[in-house]
Amino acid sequence: MLFTITGKHIEITEAIRNHAEEKTAKLPKYYNSINQVEVIIDGSQGGKTSVEIIARGEHSKVFIVTEIGDDAYRCIDLAVHKLERQLRRKKGKERDNKHAGDVEQNLKT
Repeated sequence: MLFTITGKHIEITEAIRNHAEEKTAKLPKYYNSINQVEVIIDGSQGGKTSVEIIARGEHSKVFIVTEIGDDAYRCIDLAVHKLERQLRRKKGKERDNKHAGDVEQNLKT
């Protein structure tokens, strides 16, 4: 999985980089076709920090979350949590819609 982190108006320290990489490394567990994750941290939100995570999967599937708060670490955690929820929902929909027609036809006979 390709991981990139970008800082706008904020210096990305090694600790922030490691924290973001550690948290986003678990994303393929929720949706296995994720192959690229981009984290953008913006420090120019009027004293607040904005974290945007863009996860790109196979077949041009893109998942985007944004979180704004005072602490960059907490924003990363909350954004990853939102992204996990999106990925779980998408995987569930794909799994549920896979062969729904065949099951209904077999029950009628």
